[in-house]
Amino acid sequence: MMGLYARIGLATCLTLSSAVIVNAADITPLLAPAAQPQETESGWQFTVAPYFWIAGLTGDTAQFGLPDVHIDSSFSDILDNLDFAFMAMGEARNGPYSIFGDVIYSKLSADGSTPGGILADSVEVESQTFVGLLGVGYAIYEDQSSHLDFVGGLKVWSVDTTLSFSGGLLGGISRDDSATWVDAVAGLRGAYYFTPEIYLTGWGLVGAGGADLDWDAALGLGYKFTDTISAVAGYRALGVDYSNDGFKFDAVQHGPILGVAIHF
Repeated sequence: MMGLYARIGLATCLTLSSAVIVNAADITPLLAPAAQPQETESGWQFTVAPYFWIAGLTGDTAQFGLPDVHIDSSFSDILDNLDFAFMAMGEARNGPYSIFGDVIYSKLSADGSTPGGILADSVEVESQTFVGLLGVGYAIYEDQSSHLDFVGGLKVWSVDTTLSFSGGLLGGISRDDSATWVDAVAGLRGAYYFTPEIYLTGWGLVGAGGADLDWDAALGLGYKFTDTISAVAGYRALGVDYSNDGFKFDAVQHGPILGVAIHF
């Protein structure tokens, strides 16, 4: 039975990692710092940026009161169990002031058989993860070719994992373990234009709250095709250390990130 729970722990870790394949992150500047959109009458500029994060996961996790499980999974490992994922960022900017957000949702599932089939013939693991960030920023430096913003915000994590047993003595039984927490984060984001079309952009955030530590860093190279469309390719790393009442997620997720930004 412990072998079964070890596999369950692995599936759960893969699920948690999808939260950021995603997370996000966490803020718009990587995908949309090149935004020089047409201004509305109010002076506000808006950006919407769907993105994709090709991330792997390394760390330790624990759920259902079981011992810690160490995981070291590649992106392909996670993709095998991914049912659905949605990732998008947005920003509204007016002069030096900005409001930004990042929304991530993912769902993973995995099936496994049990040794002997006495307690159960099989078990299904399903996990849903939501990560959302809402923040504000202010430009502390800005000229014709670059800008640097100080930013701060709140990040909400919510993870729900369900085990469903089929057959055997545990047939028809389901168990759920979940956690929701909020972290305050702050840091810097910026961009530097080499030409009117090519730019370097990135951010660094760190914070805590429900988690003991929550951090996010990224660097990317972007290209502005028109005043409305730009694209970025880069690399991102995100780490979080959360533990409460037997639920633990202490991991680092990192990998290439690709995105398209629409400005209006």
